[in-house]
Amino acid sequence: MPDAQLFNIVKAIHMITITVTICGFVLRGIWMLKESLLLKALPVRILPHVNDTILLISAVWTATFIDQYPFVNGWLTAKMLGLLAYIVLGAIALSYGRTRQIRIGAFVGALLCFGYVVLVAATKNPLVIWSPADYA
Repeated sequence: MPDAQLFNIVKAIHMITITVTICGFVLRGIWMLKESLLLKALPVRILPHVNDTILLISAVWTATFIDQYPFVNGWLTAKMLGLLAYIVLGAIALSYGRTRQIRIGAFVGALLCFGYVVLVAATKNPLVIWSPADYA
C-alpha cells in the first residue's frame, strides 16, 4: 500500500476517533448533569479508553507520517498540552469533582480545551489565529 493511501487511512481513523471521543464525552457530561446511573455502567467506563487508545496510536502514527513532533513543533506541543488539560478537566467533570459546580465548571473547561485543540490542529498555529484566507 502506498504511503499516501496508508496516511489517508490513519488520518481517517484519527478523525473518526476524535468524533467518537467528543460525542461520548458530551453524552457522559449530560449524564453527569442529570446524575444518571448510566455514567457508572461498565461499557461506559471501558469503551472510552478503547477509543482513546486507538486515537492516541493514530495520533502518533500521523505525527510520524508528517514528520512533526511535540516539543519540536510549537503547534503540536500546544495541541498536546491542550489535550492534557482536556483529560484532566474531563476526569474532574466525570469522576473526581467533589461538587456539582466543580464538575460543571470542569466540563465546560474540558469542552473549551477540546475546541482549542481542534483549532490548533486546523490552523497549525498555537495562537489559533484563524483567517478565512487560510482555507480559500
